[in-house]
Order: sequence, then C-alpha cells, then structure tokens
Amino acid sequence: MEEMEEELKCPVCGSFYREPIILPCSHNICQACARNILVQTPESESPQSRRASGSGVSDYDYLDLDKMSLYSEADSGYGSYGGFASAPTTPCQKSPNGVRVFPPAMPPPATHLSPALAPVPRNSCITCPQCHRSLILDDRGLRGFPKNRVLEGVIDRYQQSKAAALKCQLCEKAPKEATVMCEQCDVFYCDPCRLRCHPPRGPLAKHRLVPPAQGRVSRRLSPRKVSTCTDHELENHSMYCVQCKMPVCYQCLEEGKHSSHEVKALGAMWKLHKSQLSQALNGLSDRAKEAKEFLVQLRNMVQQIQENSVEFEACLVAQCDALIDALNRRKAQLLARVNKEHEHKLKVVRDQISHCTVKLRQTTGLMEYCLEVIKENDPSGFLQISDALIRRVHLTEDQWGKGTLTPRMTTDFDLSLDNSPLLQSIHQLDFVQMKASSPVPATPILQLEECCTHNNSATLSWKQPPLSTVPAEGYILELDDGNGGQFREVYVGKETMCTVDGLHFNSTYNARIKAFNKTGVSQYSKTLVLQTSEDTDSEEQTLPFPVPSERLPLRRMSPFSSTLNLQPSFPGRSYFDFRSSPHQLSLHSSLQSLNAPGCNFETQSAPYSQLVDIKKLLAVAWFAFDPGSAHSDIIFSNDNLTVTCSSYDDRVVLGKTGFSKGVHYWELTVDRYDNHPDPAFGVARIDVMKDVMLGKDDKAWAMYVDNNRSWFMHNNSHTNRTEGGITKGATIGVLLDLNRKTLTFFINDEQQGPVAFDNVEGLFFPAVSLNRNVQVTLHTGLPVPDFYSSRASIA
Repeated sequence: MEEMEEELKCPVCGSFYREPIILPCSHNICQACARNILVQTPESESPQSRRASGSGVSDYDYLDLDKMSLYSEADSGYGSYGGFASAPTTPCQKSPNGVRVFPPAMPPPATHLSPALAPVPRNSCITCPQCHRSLILDDRGLRGFPKNRVLEGVIDRYQQSKAAALKCQLCEKAPKEATVMCEQCDVFYCDPCRLRCHPPRGPLAKHRLVPPAQGRVSRRLSPRKVSTCTDHELENHSMYCVQCKMPVCYQCLEEGKHSSHEVKALGAMWKLHKSQLSQALNGLSDRAKEAKEFLVQLRNMVQQIQENSVEFEACLVAQCDALIDALNRRKAQLLARVNKEHEHKLKVVRDQISHCTVKLRQTTGLMEYCLEVIKENDPSGFLQISDALIRRVHLTEDQWGKGTLTPRMTTDFDLSLDNSPLLQSIHQLDFVQMKASSPVPATPILQLEECCTHNNSATLSWKQPPLSTVPAEGYILELDDGNGGQFREVYVGKETMCTVDGLHFNSTYNARIKAFNKTGVSQYSKTLVLQTSEDTDSEEQTLPFPVPSERLPLRRMSPFSSTLNLQPSFPGRSYFDFRSSPHQLSLHSSLQSLNAPGCNFETQSAPYSQLVDIKKLLAVAWFAFDPGSAHSDIIFSNDNLTVTCSSYDDRVVLGKTGFSKGVHYWELTVDRYDNHPDPAFGVARIDVMKDVMLGKDDKAWAMYVDNNRSWFMHNNSHTNRTEGGITKGATIGVLLDLNRKTLTFFINDEQQGPVAFDNVEGLFFPAVSLNRNVQVTLHTGLPVPDFYSSRASIA
C-alpha cells in the first residue's frame, strides 16, 4: 500500500489530491492547483477569436494535444507560451515537485464562491505538469474537466488504512483498542464500552457486531457520492459515450453534443472496463513479480561477485608470488654463476702472479750473479764460465717471450644478461578469457598483389579467409626493427590496409598480422619480408640502358611476388618505371634483356644512347612538403612541391619523408625573393619548433642565407660565415650523408663553405623556414653530385 502513495499525490503541491480533476491527457491535478498554473494567452489565440475569424475549427481542435503541445525551456518541467506578449512576467514560485506556480495578476475579490466556481482569467491556458502538454480553456473554464471521484475514494480508503490500530470511539480519555464494530450504529467499541453502551438486549440485540477489520471493509464498501455531469451539475451520469470515452447524463443525450454519439449503459461499461483493467493489471503484476525475482538475483550476484573477487585476488597473488619466487631462484643461480666466474678469474690471475714472481726472482738472482762475474779481473777464469752464462741469460730471456707478460684473464665479465624477452613477457602478462562464448577469428591472409614499398614506406593489405564465419573486430600489424629484432605493434584497428612511414632505407623488415575479437586473438599470419629502397653506397652496377639526355625523375616500386620471401625479378632490382612529362616508358623486362646485344628502344622522342648507372638512379627518394606538420601560415601549391609564406615571422615546413640511412640529395629553387629576408634550408627532427627560424633550437641543422652571405646555425649558434648569397632563380642544394654523418650545402651547384655539420645521427626530415613572401620549389629524386661521388670513392 505504501508504494501506491506516490500515485495519490498531486504533481504540483506534492500532497494528496483534493478535489482532483481529470485532464484530457488522462493525468490528474488538484482543482486549486489547476488554478495556480493557469497562464493567460494572447487574444488572437482564444477560441472566440478563432471562431470569429471563420477558421471553422471545432471545439475538439483545441483538445488536440499534439498540435497544442509546448515544452518548457527551463528546468521546471512546465511548458508555457513564453513568446506571447501577454505571458505573465510576475515572479513565480516552485511547488515541492518543481512545477512553477504563477500567482494571480491581482488579488481575487472576496466572494462566497468556491474555488471551483470562481471565474478564471479569460483566454487561459493550462499545461499538464507531467506530460507537458498544453491546451486553451473554453468558456466553462475548469468546470469543463470531470472530477475524479474514484481517486477521491481511493485516497479516503488509503488514509483510513494508514491508522495503526482501530480505537474505541466511546472511550472518554485514552481510547482503547476496538474489539467489535456495530454495522447498524457504525461505531467501534472496546469491550467495556460495548457492555456499557451497546448491551446485547432489547432493540440492540438485533444489531450485528463484527470484528473491527471486517467493519472497516464494510465501511469502505458503503455508498459514495455519485458523480455529476460537468455540463449539467444537477444531473448524475447515467450513460457512457463510446466516441468521447466519457460518462454522460440524460440531458447530454437529449440536447447536448453527445446526442448523435453511440452510448452504452454505464453499468455494463463499468464492468467491461474493470475487466480490461484487471487483465492489464495481471500482465503488469507478472512484470512486477519478474522484477522482484530479478532484484533478488542481482543481490545474489553482488554477494557472489564479492566472494569470487576475494578468491580471484588470492589466486592472482599466489600466481604472482610464484613468479617472484621463480625469479628469485633464477637470480640466485645467476649470482652463483657470477661468483664462479669471479673465483675463476681470481685463481687464474693469482696463479699468473705466483708464476711470474718465481721467474722474476730467478731472473733477478741470475742478473745479480752475472753482475758479480763481470766484476772478475781474471780473464782466464771469466772466459771459463762466460759462454755458459751467456747461453743461460739468452735462455732466461727467451723464457720471458711473447705472452709471458700478457694477462691471461681480462677484468671484464663476459656474461651479459638478456632480460628483454622476460620484460616483454611481464609487460604482456594479462588475463585470458577463461570461458569463450565464441571462437577466435581466423588467421588473416596477406594480399601480396596489393602490398608494395616506396622509398622508406611500406603498404600492406590483408583480408579474412573466404570461408571464415567468425567476424574480426580488428587487426594488429607488427613489424620488427629492420635488423631482425623484436616485433612491435605499428597498427591496431579495423582497416585492412596500412601504410607505415619512416622506415630505414636499404633495410629488410619482417611483417605479420593477426585478428582479434572479444574472445581473443588469432594466430599470426605468415611472415612477410619487405625491402625498402637502396642507398648509394651499395655495389655499383652499370648497365647499357638507354635513357634520355635530360634528367628523368625515377620512382621505385616493389610489388610482391607470390612467394612470401620476396625476391625481385633479378638481383638487386624489382619492378620500376621511368616517368617524364612528354612520354612514359614502363619496363618489365629482365636483366638479361636489358644486357642483350643491340638493345635499342625508340619512343615518341629522340632515341637514347647514353649509359647510366642504374644503381645510382634507383637510390633516389621522392617526397614533397608535408601540410600536416607545417605551420598554418605556410601556403602550398604545385602538388605540395612549392611553398611560400606571407608572415613577417619565420615559419617552418618539413618534408614528408624521413631519412636515417644512406646518402640523399635534394634541391630548392628560389622562385620569389626581394633581397631582404633570410630563408633557411636544412634538416630537422619531427618535433622541431615551427614558429622560429630553422636552427634556433636543438632540433634543426640549417644554413640561412641573404643576398650577400650565409651562416650555419644549430641550437641558435651561428658559425662559418661565408660570402655569396642568393637571388631570385638561385638553386640551393642539401646533401645529407648519413653514412659519413655529415650535412653539406650548395648554392648554384657550388659548395657553400666547408662541411656544415658532422656527427649527425638519427631520423631527419628535409626542412625549410620562410618569411616575407619568399617562395621556393622542391626538386627531389636527384642523384648525388658527381664531384661528391668521386670524392667519396677516393676517400
């Protein structure tokens, strides 16, 4: 019963309903509270004005809740016509349930009328505080809403049932607990009062005495007030209108708006709706029963989770303790080996010390004896033993031969502990799914025909097996370090293609892929071997290959064959193509066809007869400027090969490709320059500052130059001032030799100053800083200058 209390309280005042009325949305509200939340609407929205305008809207249109629905813009849960000029602007208060209550615009005049009969403001609007739907009242005002007599009765019975115990109604001082109730007198008696005031004789002998609980039930079932019609207050409800779904009186059927509607007997519809409500309550009761059982199940789960947590924590601590014990035992074993090595080294050194000490003592004694013999003045006596002493001295000297005075043992310990696999295993220590609801996905298949390398980037593609029925939620791509080291994750996601940038040039990488879902991870795919572009220090191989006399840009690609250990079609080469603006020549032939006698190619341009160094051409790298990492003031054009800057402050832009191996050369032509700015050219780390001149921090190595001279700069340190600047049309060359760890600059094909920087190691990106409308264009894929190659070969 207590759970029903919230249904019996008004959403506005928060108390039990008093004279509740039924709104068209089927919600209830106190009649007094309904007057408090009325809002006056504009004259143009009133039913009278709409009828006068000839809109032809019936009375029922004003009850169209969807069309008239308004929602609150505040947190009150109350909707109002906030956009109307006549909306109330007086301060409002909040009811206990958070609904805004507007006081009347002026004090109501003193009247003997009840609140239900008091006139309401003209053109008033009321909004349901529960569903927030609004409607405009007609001329009848609040009298147009029926009263909920059933709800009043339920509240009365509920309040009566709240009494802790039924008390005697005739006790003078402290009422005692009632023991009986007289149905005819409708009075509760205790035993003394019953004997004194209601003796079982005379006319009272025919009265029926029942227990108090039964008497309370009979009192509940006593006839209640009969509800009256809202339109005809003197008439009781006698019929039920099926179309309007409301009880009506006799006059409503004769002369009212229900005269043409279908009606049924009130008692029959009462029983029918009670039956329907009972059936609906049966379904709701089943849901409530299921909810109670579910709550019991959840409470049991809470207890079970706590118990399982304690047990699981104990198991986890035991497993970790076992790992720690095993590590301590292994530690003791390794320390024992170290101690053994320590004792062995000490023994060898001590033995050598003892042996050397004995030999030194013998040698010293022989030397002292020989010195005494040399002091002898008798020639004949000296000559008798001199030969023997000389042989003995030579023999002793020979005994101190090579290796005698060399330590037999080093001080360093040759033992080195490789703990990286164990650390990796500890880092990967995690829980496994003990109860798999579904199997793990199948092993992915690498699509070799779509995998390729370009410069120091690799693109890999994969797919699920065709007959796989277990979906994969994502994939994990792993690569090693290019030297056969540990694999590391480079991509985790749902895509089936990935491009990895920033790899080492002239390096071989191993790649593998696996799939995962909620259950776990699949097995690794077969390992794929990737070969990045070569460097210029590789073995040169000159081939009689026809090329144009002009410099051709070259792009090296590596589509993979059907085998997993990718081998090119001929040693040191794979598929490649030449590209030039007037023509394009794609070569798929083998090395034998290239070296065939009389090999001659003709295209739309002139025939080529010049020998080139294919090895040197294939070493070049192609790249452009990177808009993603550049400063926002940098302006890109020409497929990101041309950059400029309108800011007066220096702004940095990097190339897309990073270099960590090999020899690389690129040029920049000055397209626009007015002899005042100081552009800087060089290389930088990926995290270099983008809003200062290149070389101001320790992440960049650069040469900045004006129209007369240049300087080298790193970490804001200026060195090697060199005469000779730049003008419009000048060419700046940057040579990064990571084999020698040097950086050299050129202006118009002449080296500018000495070698700018040495001992440069790591990953470097081509970089430029510009300001004040300087514009430069990048040229890549260029071979190393000839004079530098010849100097390198001599060195």
